[in-house]
This record gives sequence, structure tokens and C-alpha cells, in this order.
Amino acid sequence: MDAVPAALAVLALMFVLLGTGLWIFVALLLTSLLSLLFIADFSIGRVGAIIQPVFVQSVTSWELAAIPLFLWMGEIVNRSDISERLFRGLTPWVARLPGGLLHTNVGGCVLFAAVSGSSVATAATIGKVTTRALEQRRYDTRLSIGSVAAAGSIGIMIPPSLTMIIYGLISEVSVARLFAAGLIPGLLLGALYSGYIASRALANPDVAPVAERKPSFGDLLRGLSDMAMVGFLIVLVLGGIYSGLATPSEAAALGVAGALLVAAFSTKFGLSDVLAAAMGAVRTSAMVGSAFAAALLLSTTMGYLHMPQTVASWIAGLELSPIELIIVLGIFYIVLGCVLESITLILMTMPISFPLIVQAGFDPVWFGVFLVLVVEMGLVTPPIGFNLFVIRGVTGHAIGRIARGAFPFFLLMLFATVLITAFPEIALWLPQTLFDR
Repeated sequence: MDAVPAALAVLALMFVLLGTGLWIFVALLLTSLLSLLFIADFSIGRVGAIIQPVFVQSVTSWELAAIPLFLWMGEIVNRSDISERLFRGLTPWVARLPGGLLHTNVGGCVLFAAVSGSSVATAATIGKVTTRALEQRRYDTRLSIGSVAAAGSIGIMIPPSLTMIIYGLISEVSVARLFAAGLIPGLLLGALYSGYIASRALANPDVAPVAERKPSFGDLLRGLSDMAMVGFLIVLVLGGIYSGLATPSEAAALGVAGALLVAAFSTKFGLSDVLAAAMGAVRTSAMVGSAFAAALLLSTTMGYLHMPQTVASWIAGLELSPIELIIVLGIFYIVLGCVLESITLILMTMPISFPLIVQAGFDPVWFGVFLVLVVEMGLVTPPIGFNLFVIRGVTGHAIGRIARGAFPFFLLMLFATVLITAFPEIALWLPQTLFDR
């Protein structure tokens, strides 16, 4: 079969199988097997010879060890009282700002993201604590649920990000560099969100009640004490990576040990929770690992069918400038993000999009940040915005209402994407400073 019809057939088959509701691993594996057998016309023996080394490579990569460990750390933190302490600690520091406790949604998500690596876990954990408390204090509901749905997406930008790890493994880009590159853009997003909340509160004071009293110096010190546990984990993990004393996988192991130490002081965490947290990490790791193995096989299949070269030649024929190419890819990812989960989307598309951005001269580290930003938009975009469903589960509000609340923050994500495209140093300055000395 010619390259173009073959490429279209593979993509159609993949979307049909995913649309049937099959597990991601099964859908991608079937796409690869059927494509190799019937489109590439390979024999069963040759297909088996292709599969074996790909699967061995996917499960023996040292960098993959970071995923279950970071997941375990996040599960431990999620099952302890650390999120409640975090909310309590942030409260006196933000109470007198325009917008008041609405800033705990943003600050809580930024800090919790640094110990979870997952947007869904961040939105769910912070949302459980803050949305109920804000509703009791008569804060604007739409702004409250919209801000936590959007701020939860920072979980895949702030290191240790599982999405960054997956991107780094597929693109063979340093995970440590990606972690460093995501830090400033993640903080930038948090600042934009808090700035919007403050501006809304100044324009309409009814969205956020004014604090009854000014927090005392003692309140501020107690707040720092409550946040100290999260701060300890952040310093332990990120300090280990950026100091050069630990690889991301080794830092993840340190994070697990630190999380267990911190959880030992929690009144909500017992020995049974250690096993429950480990099993939760195992289940998620199995899902991510199997999907990663199937995605590598799909990437190999696309290589045998010359799909990346075909797509690259087609796009080259359009004579797009680099900026036009990045705009096209941005729109492509935002649209697909409306219906696909972030890791699935990256696993499916990287074999095609990554060669294009390298050929166009974009820095692969910068593209990792750009990719995460546009994927973040999909987390708050109907109909399959995962964070929208998470917040619906936490609050009971309708998806449409949550989406409307998150829409201004979607526009801020779009603005941040434009900023890092116009000024790539926002993402590249820190990794260059840390690793190019």
C-alpha cells in the first residue's frame, strides 16, 4: 500500500479502536498488530520479532522507575492529612489579598503539584478540601470550581510531572531538563490565575468576602508550620535533582521515603494506608507502563510504514514557516485534547509531531513545555476534560457550569502559550542555567 493511504488507514483504525472504549494498551497494540499484518503485509514471525525488542526496551528503561515511585509518593500524600494542613497553612497568608481564600485553590495546586506529578490527583485532592470550605464562606461558586479545575492542570507542568517523564522517554530528552523547564512556566500560570482572581475581586467584591480580621504574626508562623511538610518534600525531591546528587528516579525514591516520614505524623495515616497507597500506584503504573509499551510499538509500526516521513513531506510541501507550524500543531493538540486524555494524546502523536518540530529547528525541551501547556487546555475543555469530571465528582456541579467557570483560565493558558512561544527563554533559562554551566 502507498504511504499516504497506509497512514490514513492506520490513523482511522486507531481512532475506531479507541472509540470503542477499549483500554489504551489494547487499542494501540491492536492497531500496531493489524497494521503490520495487513497494511505492511508482514508475516506473523516477523511481527513477533519486531514486538519482542520493543517490549523489552519499554520495561527495562531506568527512567521508567520514576513513574511508580512518584505515583506512590502522591498516593501517600493524598491519603494523609497533608492537603488539609496545606489549606490551613495558606489561609492566613492569602486571607487579606483581593480574592481572599480563592487563592488557596491556586497556591494549593501549585504546591501539591510538586509532590504529586498528576493534574487529576492535584485537582481532586485540593478540590476536596477547598471547594467545600469556600462554599461555606459564601465565595463565588463558579469562580471557586473553575479556578481549582484549571489550577489542578498545573500538576502536569510543575515537576515532578508524569507527563514530562513520558515525553522525555519518547523524545529521548533529559527528564531533569524538562523538570527545570516546566518550573517557571508553572509558576507563571499560577501567577496569572491569582492575578485574574484578584482583578475579579476588585471589580466585584461580592465574589470574595473580606476577611473579618487581619492575621496575626502568630497565625502566619503557624501557617508556615502547616506548610512545612510539603516544603520538605519539595526540597527533598527537586533539591536532589537540581543539585545533581540524584537522578529523577533516585529523587522519586527519596520522595517516597520522605512522604512515609511525613505521613507518620498524620493522624489519618496508618499501616493499612501504606499498602493501599502502594496498590494504587501499582494499578496506575501498570496502566501507564502498558500504554507506553504499546505506544512504542505503534511508533515502530509507523516507522516501518514511513508515516513520519510521509507527513513531514506533506507538511514541507505546504511551505509553512516555523511559527505557522507551531500554530497548526497547537490547534491540532487543543482540538484532540477535547476528546483524549493527555498521556494518551502524547503517546499517539509524538511519532509524527516530534520529527516535525526538530526539523523546523525548535528546541525539544521547549517543545515539551509547549506540548504540556496545550495539553493542559484539554483538561478543562468539554466534552472529555478530565479535570471537569474530577471537580464534578468532588462538588456535584454540572460539567457545563464547571466548564464556564474554567473558561477564563483556559484563555490565560492560551496567553501563557503565546508568551512562551514569543519568549522561549521563559522555559529554557532555568535548564540552561542549571545544566549548561
